[in-house]
Amino acid sequence: MTDSFLLAHRLTDIDPGDWNALAGGHPFLRHEYLLAMEEAGCAIPDTGWAPHYLLLRRDGRLAGALPLYLKSHSRGEYVFDFAWAQAFAEHGLEYYPKLLGAVPFTPVPGPRLLAREQADRIQLARQAVRLAHDNHLSSLHILFPSDDDRAALAEAGFTFRENVQFHWFNRGYETYEEFLAGMSQPKRKKIRQDTKKVAQAGIRFRWLQRDAIDDSALRFFVRCYEHTYLDHGNPPYLNLDFFGRLRRDMPGSLVLIVAELDGEPMASALNLRDDTTLYGRYWGSVGFVPGLHFETCYMQSIRFCIAEGLQVFEGGAQGEHKLSRGLEPVRTCSAHWIRDRRFAEAIDRHLQRETPVVREYAEVLHQHSPYRQTRR
Repeated sequence: MTDSFLLAHRLTDIDPGDWNALAGGHPFLRHEYLLAMEEAGCAIPDTGWAPHYLLLRRDGRLAGALPLYLKSHSRGEYVFDFAWAQAFAEHGLEYYPKLLGAVPFTPVPGPRLLAREQADRIQLARQAVRLAHDNHLSSLHILFPSDDDRAALAEAGFTFRENVQFHWFNRGYETYEEFLAGMSQPKRKKIRQDTKKVAQAGIRFRWLQRDAIDDSALRFFVRCYEHTYLDHGNPPYLNLDFFGRLRRDMPGSLVLIVAELDGEPMASALNLRDDTTLYGRYWGSVGFVPGLHFETCYMQSIRFCIAEGLQVFEGGAQGEHKLSRGLEPVRTCSAHWIRDRRFAEAIDRHLQRETPVVREYAEVLHQHSPYRQTRR
């Protein structure tokens, strides 16, 4: 067998079936999803996300792949290394460009080293390091890798940074009320009060999938999404073209939750799904109702998971407030390789101090579980 590595700068140069066979069904790693990022102008060199897909070919066939991006900034990553970049600058060194292995604008854990065998994941990780080193890049970062990836990245000499997300787990609930019954009385009461307030305001919800997500619903969602970003003083990362491509090319992966007031849409949340998991992603509204955000993004998503028999709802990055809605802390990680040995050692020492603090934080969160103690 003969192995070879090459770089592709466009997903159109890679067979979709070959790529998706390695992605294992994860919606955010599918050829269609990443291609939509490119073709809608979201993850391209002009936005600071220059695609560099590292491919492992064996006897001419695709045996492994790693989506990489040459980054000129650290925005849209959800693993914050701005202090590292500042430290480089203070010592007269360039931090950017850097090499990043991630799903653009998406802090979702999952496979990054796309391969069937662990030995091939290790090969991909080592080749990515060589790529960064030989091109004199400051660093290489792999964000939110799977457990198999983490083991391979450790073999390749990466150091790890831990963080916490909040996920909801379906423990065989037959109904939403059964889920609520498992929560502590104060948390259950608060959720019911908030839900009642939203209902008394006249808000009603619809779950849209496939053909039910028509042009009007999608345009309204994008209006909400853009409004939320602009309201926080940031330009939106994604656009109508991107979401339209997802609807066209991945119709079974989209779940749009729409909140309506007197029959008119007021807020919406777009999630992605696969056979086991609902991935909470994008939200926005054009008006304010107390509790609307929590009900639209979290409680309606949990209701959907129970109705559809999904096992996990990933609520996205950050947010201790999610704990009171039934989501639980989950440790995630990112992997880092730094070319300059002095900075590599300094960052490693920092992470050795930071990691126990993050783990203690996660344990404290577990101790404040929203569920009744009999469930533990």
